[in-house]
Amino acid sequence: MMTEDQQIAAAQRDLAAFDALYLAYAPRVFGYLYSRLGQRAEAEELTAQTFLAALEQLPRYQHKGHFAAWLFAIARHKAADTFRARPTEILDAAKDISDESDVLHAVAHTQELHALRAQIAALPTEQAELLRLRYVAELSFADIAVMLGRSEGAIKKSVYRCLDRLQRELEVHHV
Repeated sequence: MMTEDQQIAAAQRDLAAFDALYLAYAPRVFGYLYSRLGQRAEAEELTAQTFLAALEQLPRYQHKGHFAAWLFAIARHKAADTFRARPTEILDAAKDISDESDVLHAVAHTQELHALRAQIAALPTEQAELLRLRYVAELSFADIAVMLGRSEGAIKKSVYRCLDRLQRELEVHHV
């Protein structure tokens, strides 16, 4: 089994080897873009554009050890280009995955998700983006820090403060 660094080096020598990186990251890139855009077809298109841009730029890739940060920076730029082309929308950052059979529990769960989505929608753009990168894109704090040009400690502090704020607001909402 090749390490990620070995996969990157192989893809830089032979672009056909890029498949392994695509398969490893495509679901996360799509999930991140879908959480930002809210439209499946648009997220699929931008996922394809992200990987095409990554493939084109791969020979110049220099962020050793932070491939995810580099790739998601490309995805963020693609999403930003889309937002510049149309009005900004407030999008969901929480996933609605529910397979409960108890109808009352499912209704309560749905109400909690709606409250969470409302709280996330009310967050400043930067905070919502941090949550997307951490929990939808599943990036490490280190990768987010590299991507945003901030320290890992500052990213952790911002994410945890944001989560604390969401929790306090949800508790107030349910009292």
